[in-house]
Amino acid sequence: MASAALELMGFFLGLLGMLGTLVATVLPYWQISAHIGSNIVTAVANMRGLWMECVYQSTGAFQCETYNSMLALPSDLQASRALMVISLVLSILAIAVAVLGMQCTLCLEGSGAVKSRVAGAGGGLFLAAGFLALIPVAWTTHEVVQTFYRPNLPASMKFELGECLYVGLASALVSILGGGMLCVSCCEEQDGGRGRRHGGGYPYPVGGGMPGIGVRTTSQTYRNPTLQVGGINTASRGQTLVRSTSGSSQLSTHGGQGTKKPTAAGYDITGYV
Repeated sequence: MASAALELMGFFLGLLGMLGTLVATVLPYWQISAHIGSNIVTAVANMRGLWMECVYQSTGAFQCETYNSMLALPSDLQASRALMVISLVLSILAIAVAVLGMQCTLCLEGSGAVKSRVAGAGGGLFLAAGFLALIPVAWTTHEVVQTFYRPNLPASMKFELGECLYVGLASALVSILGGGMLCVSCCEEQDGGRGRRHGGGYPYPVGGGMPGIGVRTTSQTYRNPTLQVGGINTASRGQTLVRSTSGSSQLSTHGGQGTKKPTAAGYDITGYV
């Protein structure tokens, strides 16, 4: 039950991280123009993203323009695009794989450890997606901070951290956390399965066997008070029943010398007629 709860929590966290990564990838609020200097009244605000650059005017007009050439973009921006897209693709694959391997679904039912391994694979994909989304967010944050504190750069060309950087950072961490929960639940389920598999006992009590011998035997004394041979009650004579796990039984009678083994018509020593 605990592993099922961890799987559900990890799945929903991974789904939430994928949605946040999608929002951070599409929206242009990665870098926002900094309002610094003596004049705090600005008529235009510039925003930059991975796919477009937008301008917001004080009159309420909002205009965006996509980057015309992909090859003319800086190498760090191209790498950020690729990493965010790959992160989204891995998140979608992780959701599909995790749905197949979770305990609350009927897919791969009765396959044993394969179902838990599939859920663990989904968690690994969530981990990879979170790390890939974290790289461009951290790199862009570093570039914005370094550029802002550059002394020879004009104030009009300085940018601050946008909302998409915060959303991307939170989404990457949530995806990593969800993937870790899925992996941990997979490990706990496999450990529990091994415990249940080896926890069952033997159908018969096991006596002291000789080490190195494959057949385990157990012995007990069976006394039948109804059998009499020649007017002598055989209740005092111990009959030892030796049973082995291979299903064979042997009867040895201990008593006076020369006494034959007592038998009764229609009666077996195992107790079944």
